[in-house]
Amino acid sequence: MRRFGKTLVTAVLAVAVGAGTAGGAPGAGRRAVTGPPPGSDAWRADTLPGRALPDPERAPAGEVARFFAGLDEGARKELLRRHPLVVGNLDGAPLPLRYEANRVAVRSTGEARYASLAAPDRQILAFDPRGRGQVAEVFGDAERAEHLAVVVPGADNDAATHDRPRAVGTGPAGMARALREAAGGATAVIAWTGYTTPVGVGPDAAGGRLAEAGAVRLARFTAGLDAAGTADPALFCHSYGSVVCGLAARHTDATDLVAVASPGMRAATAAKLRTGARVWAARGPSDWIADIPNVEFAGIGHGADPVSAAFGARRVPASDVRGHTGYFAPGTRSLAAFAAIATGGLR
Repeated sequence: MRRFGKTLVTAVLAVAVGAGTAGGAPGAGRRAVTGPPPGSDAWRADTLPGRALPDPERAPAGEVARFFAGLDEGARKELLRRHPLVVGNLDGAPLPLRYEANRVAVRSTGEARYASLAAPDRQILAFDPRGRGQVAEVFGDAERAEHLAVVVPGADNDAATHDRPRAVGTGPAGMARALREAAGGATAVIAWTGYTTPVGVGPDAAGGRLAEAGAVRLARFTAGLDAAGTADPALFCHSYGSVVCGLAARHTDATDLVAVASPGMRAATAAKLRTGARVWAARGPSDWIADIPNVEFAGIGHGADPVSAAFGARRVPASDVRGHTGYFAPGTRSLAAFAAIATGGLR
């Protein structure tokens, strides 16, 4: 009976798992955007002289990288012109080509809410306008950086809110900017809102359905980075994003996996994540996520508490963090630790 009661509490409280607030309108039954990029049917029907194009859904990222390596600049630009949404989201394609393709793709939507993403100085590595929209942005030189970090956010994040004004160090882009500044110029950071996140409070945030879909996309995204020749990434996973990272862990080549303000990672222990990455966990003293019971039953709840001794993750100092979103605030002990993790200085 006690376990059943805790499960009921989880169903009520875990719905607040998110990257922004514990309030807002309920979000239930969101349809996850999955599968290949928009425009893939036209891409599949196209060819280059004497060459078939790699399938955007089934071709491994390494195969995509080899395909583009065999093209001259003219052929690359022609594919970009014909299929900007595919090229811009094709894991394994050269990063600068994806940036250029996504500028074209953003402009082609004609939507004011996305207009700022098309600025010449933006490095948009993924842009998918379907549903609420998905986006990934690079801060720094990901191709040449000695170190690479990827920020995986939680609920209430999408392409439309990517540029929304927020407090410093909050939101996907704000967390990425703060981490890059703290880590220094030899580190590039990617803000990856590459999955359909839960909205507000509701069953989506308490369940794993959206995280499961997101984990597939995160694994493919990191494979694309590897194929493009970047450094192996450290993943910084905030709130519901840590559920995504927990499910994707064994399918990535991450050096470090950092669960920040996590409701659970759908694993009983760090060892059961089945990853070679170092696993870290951070939670501040005033974070409401601590009130979420760490149980999983009938698909509700996300399991063991990553900051518990039994879970076995390394603890990140977070005694000065305020609330649920303050972990990347400049001057905090947590941000300093994150920077040290990203650069390999904290083991």
